[in-house]
Amino acid sequence: MSEKRLVWDLPLRVFHWLLVLSIAASWYTAENSEEFLEVGTAFYSYTEIHFWLGYWTLGMLVFRLVWGFVGPRHARFSSFVTGPKKIAAYLRAFNGPDYKPAPGHNPLGAWSVIVLLAMISAQAITGLFIIDNTEIYPAPFHSSVDPETASALATFHFTNFDVLLWVIGLHIVAVVSYWFVKRQNLVGAMFTGRKPAAMVAEADAIRSSSLIKALIVIALAAALVWLLLQQAPPPPAFEDY
Repeated sequence: MSEKRLVWDLPLRVFHWLLVLSIAASWYTAENSEEFLEVGTAFYSYTEIHFWLGYWTLGMLVFRLVWGFVGPRHARFSSFVTGPKKIAAYLRAFNGPDYKPAPGHNPLGAWSVIVLLAMISAQAITGLFIIDNTEIYPAPFHSSVDPETASALATFHFTNFDVLLWVIGLHIVAVVSYWFVKRQNLVGAMFTGRKPAAMVAEADAIRSSSLIKALIVIALAAALVWLLLQQAPPPPAFEDY
């Protein structure tokens, strides 16, 4: 078996797959917002669950933002966010003899990560201000903005998610293309964290996943989201809707 070297730390990999599940669950609960989940004798509206998923996703995004500055090498934004010149050079070399696989994110894939994180962040933030179609379940900060602003944010929320699905689709197409064209198993690497030594120089590999640091960042992200939700104004009486 060929030697493999650690590139993606465990917290980053867990974040990636939890984010995938969260987006899928958010889509499902939004599409079925009038249904309920029965747990024993309790019933939970899918709209309520959708909001909870939004808070969860917001916490994960806070974690990723902080982890992008304090995490291991390839998790840091400074290690993969590049300018247009490097992107152009990467594209020119893609089908040529000078092509070298990036140990972490390649210059083009790096910006797709930034775009995805920005769009998902916009989705989570705008979701704090909207209300469901039945006008029964207002988001925490819905009453803090005027109806016109809430309506505009809701329109953005719905449109942004439709565009996000297309961007995710392009992301999947790119991952599949790398498998067939360059024989790079990007999905497997995001599960194991490791890539073949032929693709990753020893100096580019990371030594550990920095789990203790990750736990501290997770606690910080959870505390920040909790504090944010504590600042929400009390919801108006039901009759006001």
